Amino acid sequence: MNSISLKIFSIKPSTLSILLVVTSLLLALIAISPPTPFSLKSLPPNSLSYFSRLKPDIWSATRTVEWRPCKWWNSDSLTALPAESNGYIRVDCYGGLNQMRRDFCDGVGIARLLNATLVLPKFEVAAYWNESSGFADVFDVDYFIQQTKGFVNVVKDLPEELSSREPVRVDCSKRKGQFDYIESVLPSLLEHRYISITPAMSQRRDRYPFYAKAALCQACYNALRLTKALEKKGSDLLHAIPKPFLSLHLRFEPDMVAYSQCEYTGLSPASMHAIDAARGDRKPWTGDAARIWRNRGKCPLTPNETAFILQALAIPTDTTIYLAAGDGLLEIEGLTSIYKSIYTKSTLLSSEDFVSMHGNTKAALDYYISISSDAYIATYFGNMDKMVSAMRALKGLYRTLFLSRRAFADYTSKGLRGKELADALWKTHRDDFIMGRGSALPDCFCEYGL
Repeated sequence: MNSISLKIFSIKPSTLSILLVVTSLLLALIAISPPTPFSLKSLPPNSLSYFSRLKPDIWSATRTVEWRPCKWWNSDSLTALPAESNGYIRVDCYGGLNQMRRDFCDGVGIARLLNATLVLPKFEVAAYWNESSGFADVFDVDYFIQQTKGFVNVVKDLPEELSSREPVRVDCSKRKGQFDYIESVLPSLLEHRYISITPAMSQRRDRYPFYAKAALCQACYNALRLTKALEKKGSDLLHAIPKPFLSLHLRFEPDMVAYSQCEYTGLSPASMHAIDAARGDRKPWTGDAARIWRNRGKCPLTPNETAFILQALAIPTDTTIYLAAGDGLLEIEGLTSIYKSIYTKSTLLSSEDFVSMHGNTKAALDYYISISSDAYIATYFGNMDKMVSAMRALKGLYRTLFLSRRAFADYTSKGLRGKELADALWKTHRDDFIMGRGSALPDCFCEYGL
């Protein structure tokens, strides 16, 4: 045995007693200390050192701006509707509920812009979305007509001379560049009197006159109320979720991942098989292209990455979470192994109720609960997230945040891990929350300093 070992084993009994007492006191202090919202246990093993600096949760940051409805969106100063209409427009909507809702809202603004009478929209039946419900199955038609009165003319039924024929289809959904509806659509409306459109993705709503923008905003945020049956079901679900709770919109379905063209390592064989089956001809990026694509924030966050960021934001692991998500989420154990108190539609609804519901009605329930939750966090900034954040701003609910895929990719590509990564993510998202970034749609909401 060497001299160092001998010195260690020759510690005096009095010194050893002192060490034991000090150690006991330290253990006692740790045991009686109150739990913190950013417990070291909240992050994966070895991701933070024992002496990591604890942080307040993200909602404690003081905001400097908030979004409220713009002053021009006010029925007291409406431009009167013209005495005569130029014809009738039906908006044909495709995709999931929130994409169709976005297109319909745009269509309302277009109808007012062209001085047209709006016919109730057509929600396309789509096997891909497990969907067969129409506009009236999701939204209260009479309420919509009542709330848009003075903003735009809306009818349930066409006049007799037009009711027996289909509208003339005017294709404006895939036009490139700036699309001028007055120049490109109004002539067809005047000629045929009844047309159908799907709004162009590239349109510039900021160029609309205020009366057209006001019609869009009023229809989207004040007039689209769920049917009484859906509101009752949503209210029952809301009542069943323990309060307070966070609504988390998590996107990591096979088609979502396949469409992103991102490649992931460490996923289960079952997840990889599901993604490969959904890819078709859409192959993932590789090499430098894959790195650039990921650093641009194009890759969906996995449930495990989402859980890490939530912990970095000091969201306690015992937080009650309502998972607002579609069917078929992959790798969900990466979240549920850390955040245990998770509720979903399938756990709150009866099995019969859940199976009988279509995609639109399920999405409508997620929307209803998310605009009423104590906090809302999304891993993506899609159609639902934009609608939910705007409605929450309208209701004065500002605990809304979008997780930054770009920041996560950038920091991890620079080699940040554990505590360093958590610190960087907390600062980025704190700044986003303080500035209200992404918390409302600028088309209808204006920024106000606090």
